[in-house]
Amino acid sequence: MFVDTSCSENVPGLLPKPQRANGKARMALRRQDGATHLHRLYQDGSMKVRFPRTDDGIPEAVLINTAGGMTGGDEFGTEVQLDRGARATLTTQACERIYRSTGPLVTVTNRIGLQADARLDWLPQETILFDGGRMTRRMEADLVGNAELLISEATVFGRAAMGETVQSGTFRDRWRISRDGKLVFADELRFEGNIACQLMRPAILAGNAAMATVLLVAPGCERHLEPVREIIGNAGGASVWGGKLLVRLAAADGFSLRRVLTPLLAELSMGRSLPKVWQL
Repeated sequence: MFVDTSCSENVPGLLPKPQRANGKARMALRRQDGATHLHRLYQDGSMKVRFPRTDDGIPEAVLINTAGGMTGGDEFGTEVQLDRGARATLTTQACERIYRSTGPLVTVTNRIGLQADARLDWLPQETILFDGGRMTRRMEADLVGNAELLISEATVFGRAAMGETVQSGTFRDRWRISRDGKLVFADELRFEGNIACQLMRPAILAGNAAMATVLLVAPGCERHLEPVREIIGNAGGASVWGGKLLVRLAAADGFSLRRVLTPLLAELSMGRSLPKVWQL
């Protein structure tokens, strides 16, 4: 017997197939006449990109998820290419929310390509994981010559102000950064199963519910080490080696995390103001 599942809402015992969200954005920027300009832009599905005016003329790409959040089975991806000497900042309109899933994972894939003398500040606002949320995210970046890359990814496990906790779920985050074809940084983060128990462990978050990883890959980044340590105090740790500065932060909630993250990113952004959407 053949059953047409496209009309399953009319068949007893069958549920309609859940609607999934998909979004992709690809952009390329180049330097011309002493300034960086958008060269190509592609946006598809639930992902949109807007470029608000900036005071210093450096383009600021704002990613907007028109689906209003992500849940199991959704797929999103962003690709950014900067030509020689170009500079840009990428952020998100708001915190991204990962809602409860019945099984499938949210899949997010981000790719960055920077030519020599280029600089990208990848500064999305926090990702909020709700109880039962399931997400896997991948970051791949290829740098050429003396290109510079600043990445900040912050995660909040439930909103403390709303009394939320994350008892279970999945959160995976994979970073691979290469320079001139050689792998220079790899990071693998994974929470799965009883996340609430894992967050309590002293070697993980010691009972905190918010965290951030910040990485600066740039020649001469060593000069930021002492100022960064003064900014973060007891909220985390920082280390530097081989042209890379890595910072780990932990805080009780998203608000406390941002109080440290904001001056930290201002220091690593060479005095530039954070994206305007961070201040709304």
